[in-house]
Amino acid sequence: MNVLIISQCDKRALTETRRILDQFAERRGDRTWQTAITQDGLDTLRRLLRKTARKNTAVACHWIRGLDHSELLWRVGDRSRFSDQGAVPTHTTARNVLRGADENDWYTGEDIRLLAQLAGLLHDLGKATVAFQERLRGQRHERNLIRHEWASLRFFQAFVGPGDDVDWLTRLADATEADESRWQSGLCRDGLDTLSIEDQRPLSRLPPLAAAVGWLVVSHHRLPTPPRDKSAPFSPVWLEKPLEQVDHRWNEARSAAECADDCRPYWTVQGPLPVAEASWRKEAARVARKLLVLRERRAEGWLDNPYVMHLARLSLMLVDHHYSGLAADSPWRVAGDGRTRLYANTDAQGVLKQALDEHLLGVAQGASRIAHALPSFASELPALAQHRGLRQRSGPGRFAWQDKATDAAVSMRAVARQHGAFIINMASTGCGKTLANARMLYALADPQRGLRAAYALGLRTLTVQTGRSYRNDLHLGDEDLAILVGGSASRTLFEYYEAQSEATGSASSQELIEEDSHIVFEGDVRRHPLLSRALADTDIQRLLLAPLLVCTVDHLVPATESLRAGRQIAPMLRLLSGDLVLDELDDYDLADLPALTRLVHWAGLLGTRIILSSATLPPALVEGMFAAYRAGRSQYRRNRGAQADASTAPELPCLWVDEFGLLRADCAHAVDFAGQHAQFMAQRAAKLTQAPPLRRAELLPLQISARDTRDIAREFAQPLREACLRLHASHAEVDPVSGKRVSWGLVRMAHVDDIFNSA
Repeated sequence: MNVLIISQCDKRALTETRRILDQFAERRGDRTWQTAITQDGLDTLRRLLRKTARKNTAVACHWIRGLDHSELLWRVGDRSRFSDQGAVPTHTTARNVLRGADENDWYTGEDIRLLAQLAGLLHDLGKATVAFQERLRGQRHERNLIRHEWASLRFFQAFVGPGDDVDWLTRLADATEADESRWQSGLCRDGLDTLSIEDQRPLSRLPPLAAAVGWLVVSHHRLPTPPRDKSAPFSPVWLEKPLEQVDHRWNEARSAAECADDCRPYWTVQGPLPVAEASWRKEAARVARKLLVLRERRAEGWLDNPYVMHLARLSLMLVDHHYSGLAADSPWRVAGDGRTRLYANTDAQGVLKQALDEHLLGVAQGASRIAHALPSFASELPALAQHRGLRQRSGPGRFAWQDKATDAAVSMRAVARQHGAFIINMASTGCGKTLANARMLYALADPQRGLRAAYALGLRTLTVQTGRSYRNDLHLGDEDLAILVGGSASRTLFEYYEAQSEATGSASSQELIEEDSHIVFEGDVRRHPLLSRALADTDIQRLLLAPLLVCTVDHLVPATESLRAGRQIAPMLRLLSGDLVLDELDDYDLADLPALTRLVHWAGLLGTRIILSSATLPPALVEGMFAAYRAGRSQYRRNRGAQADASTAPELPCLWVDEFGLLRADCAHAVDFAGQHAQFMAQRAAKLTQAPPLRRAELLPLQISARDTRDIAREFAQPLREACLRLHASHAEVDPVSGKRVSWGLVRMAHVDDIFNSA
């Protein structure tokens, strides 16, 4: 293939790219190279450019297809120096004439930013206690009696007092050094003071805005969980108003009797609180004044808005994790006043590292930057665009239904961008659902921006199979496709299969270059406030960077399941920045459905379009998933997009497809969806009855009276064994060599424990 490479680099980046490009191509000018090159050579060149890219790197590669036609293959570095077609502007201006990035649809973006910023100033106040400072210095080793997050919440509650939000925000906006006493006077000390039921539960006493900030403070490391007291019955009020029931036992499971006088160091301050520092007061006053203005515009409580609270918590957790790991000479570090002589953490050798006031200021400023960058971070991530394999028509024949499904997805692209999309793909096994799912999501995506999607499966073998299918059929490389199986990348498996292909000579696909050419649009992640911090973690890189992710569902479920801070950051960012496919949903056990339902709910909450893909989906399962997605999408609509009347149910664009046809409808209620789904299933059933049977099934009655797990397994195993023997007798064939009758069969169970118990 004949390529033309253009460099728009500056400074040292220009010198470095010239050094690399001169090894692969001949110069046609100071910033232009041309050569004939293989696909492998071009991939190697791109990897080298990406590895050495700086902030001033900007390289575009064009494929010269003929005398009058060329195509952009990829860009590395600063994509703003090229157009989407790879053209270089003739004239430039420093003025933002179009101001296209000035507006976004994040109506509550300011709420997220200010809540995260104020929580950052407060989140570690509890580290000022004697117990925590002694622990940092290695003088205390017992398990925490009171966690520092809870102490931070109590200090904040003491400052808020009995007034409303206007009262404490006004005092914070005009704070002086003498106000430090307010943070300790009237302090409720769990384990030391005799507290009423109401005083034990601070979130039930705080006014709305303070309660939202308090929740972020107390949950920035891990979510509080109810104490496991088996003698006490489960209280329904935990489901109705869970946050109002939170006491110190939810944060650290210790009773007041266990604490006794040992709790005193956990409530005794070792030195002046950081709130006495001038820099802390200045930052807090600035945030408080903005919150006073914001409060006048908001008539609803922040704790009732999961979109705001979860993204504010995400911003706080991400920057807290990042800032705590900064080296002493890092440019991210901020300067504190340093008068408190209190510390927030230590380094790997146990040496005191960050002063507490510096840590609070650094986390607050970082949380503000991250929350402010949330609307733009998805546009800076790599996306898959202009992919010939995804745009190519299937033509007449067995896979013609894929073209109709893709056309239907194109027709709903505009409305899906505003209202989401709920798609059900029930094509039969062997009809190409895997490729059809990618084609439909590609059709829904912005043509200029491209595709970002996650494909989640329950079985590791199916995950590997799906990843191999996308890699082979769409010719995607490691930078375009990530495969994560069972908690780690399956790179070893794929290297093994690739070695086999090389050995058999099947690895060559030069003739398919024209079909699989595509562009990976990349952003400048080094400059982005959110991505520059998030991608410092290699686990987040693996889950977030690739445009197409194929993974086991356990990589995405932590978005809703993780109790400890950190594990939900990567899957949340993935759901925020791309679409989702849930494959073979009916293969999961009933015990897995609550987690999957929460994942679908969060997909709607975070604005993700979703595909449920399986040849067999029970109506109750599909209707439940639609209800979860609709509930999440309603919350998304409160904060993003066109804010309609809250009393009006959103109409969700829905699409049903299979190898026989499709059905398109907008459903506002579960009843509407159930009716449309029943209509589609009736059409599908009628078609299936006319098709020749490919598989035959038999339903076996089970008479199980046991209650113990092992006894149940024994009663289940007996009819199962009899069925296997009966099938063997019906289908076995005689081996001509040994004369033995042989048959092959499979008994599949969802859990390993059931297999052992039934064996």
